[in-house]
Amino acid sequence: MTTLDLYDNSITGTIPSEIGMLSSLRYLYLNTNSITGTIPSEIGMLSSLTKLDLDRNSITGTMPSEIGMLSLLTTLDLYDNSITGTMPSEIGMLSSLRYLLSE
Repeated sequence: MTTLDLYDNSITGTIPSEIGMLSSLRYLYLNTNSITGTIPSEIGMLSSLTKLDLDRNSITGTMPSEIGMLSLLTTLDLYDNSITGTMPSEIGMLSSLRYLLSE
């Protein structure tokens, strides 16, 4: 089980596009930080990801359509951000998704 847990660390800046290189990552916790900018499209390269927790940040912009590539994703937490627009239709491809939390 591969986890990257950076919860509540006062992280600032954006999520780097290099995040996509962590293809064996199963759990990504970046919640309760001061992350800004958009969610990079490379997030779709995390093919093993089952939980993505980005709540309580300052993320902006729209959700990338590549989110639909996360076929194993069961939990997506986007609560308390400034994400705009509608959820991409590709989110409907997430057949394992059980929890979607957003504002």
